[in-house]
Amino acid sequence: MALEDLYHEKQQEVLRYAWNNDFFMLINHGAKRSGKTKVDNDIFLSELQQVKERAKGVGVDNPQYILAGTSIGAVKRNVLNELENDYGLEINLDKFNTFNLFGVDVICFGHEKISHLKKIRGMTSFGAYINEGTMANEEVFDAIKSRCSGEGAKIVVDTNPDHPEHYIKKDYIDNPNIADFHWELEDNTYLSDRYIANIKASTPQGVFFKRNIKGLWVMAEGAIYENFNKDIHYISRHELAQKNIIRYWGGIDWGYAEGHAGVIVVVGEDDEGNYYLIEEHSREKEDIDYWVEVAQRMSKRYKGIYFYADTARTEHIDKMIAEGINVLYADKSGGSVLSGIELIESLYKTDRLFIVEDNVDRFKKEVYMYIWGPDGKPVDKYDNVLDALRYALYTELGDAGVIIYDI
Repeated sequence: MALEDLYHEKQQEVLRYAWNNDFFMLINHGAKRSGKTKVDNDIFLSELQQVKERAKGVGVDNPQYILAGTSIGAVKRNVLNELENDYGLEINLDKFNTFNLFGVDVICFGHEKISHLKKIRGMTSFGAYINEGTMANEEVFDAIKSRCSGEGAKIVVDTNPDHPEHYIKKDYIDNPNIADFHWELEDNTYLSDRYIANIKASTPQGVFFKRNIKGLWVMAEGAIYENFNKDIHYISRHELAQKNIIRYWGGIDWGYAEGHAGVIVVVGEDDEGNYYLIEEHSREKEDIDYWVEVAQRMSKRYKGIYFYADTARTEHIDKMIAEGINVLYADKSGGSVLSGIELIESLYKTDRLFIVEDNVDRFKKEVYMYIWGPDGKPVDKYDNVLDALRYALYTELGDAGVIIYDI
């Protein structure tokens, strides 16, 4: 079977480069769902098949290779599961999160935190595959690079774009000595026209569209929830009463000090797949006993409700559980902040998220004052209700909340 039968044109271009050039680092960056991770996974496999021979040539019988992502879960989801599905491989990690393939010991670990450095300290690697590169701690990224001193070692990086001052962009992609390929969504010619149209229609305008569709490294500017429209997304209690709400759940953001309120929100979903911020409870300088009482009232009002809570205060979560409240850990994994913001923005853009105006207070200020910082991240201010809402929606829905249709 010819290469043209398996890969679209952009994928063929990158694979031919990877197979015919002795690069040290190759970075594939750009739009989501453009097909770049598939190529990087295949380059990773082909590299492993060559490592054993290169290592043998310098007298190394048990060569090591680095495979890193934001977490072990992300490595399994983005790389290992895909390889198993595509090629029927059976990959089982041992207690050290290592597996052997083609005679090479592949060391898997997370790269998001500086504490992950201990996993590779002192090792010599014959190459590395870094998935979700922009999420990597800069010191960890540099350490991975330094460890790749084995004969013929190559580093493959897969990443979506971030802000243009990100170290991956400035120090590596803009370095003329490093190979990089930029990907757009429409490079993936295997996607149907319907799928592409729906992805474009459901992706918020501004930074998310430029990054996720065009694959551009652009700065986020101004208000974060620019697709929120008060004339559309605020509804009254009377309008809510006309909806058939089929389930309820909530979100909790812990806070105490002035300017950083504690918050509990209640979210509902109707039978048409729309979501509602039904209640907001926000107060400063209240201890956990106050929030237990609020959650207990909500539990009585909405039978079977559960809450996704900020894991910054696990002792508060334990207290609520002890008081009979159904509380779960909110998703605060790598990338969850931006992914959660993107989810909520997509719901505003497609008019699937509504706010019961009579039942919110702090939200009315935060939705306009929550802004991007110069580092491309949200400013940690005016975000208490919005964080609680994000915990509730993103932990429950994840990517399922974004309108995505057939491939």
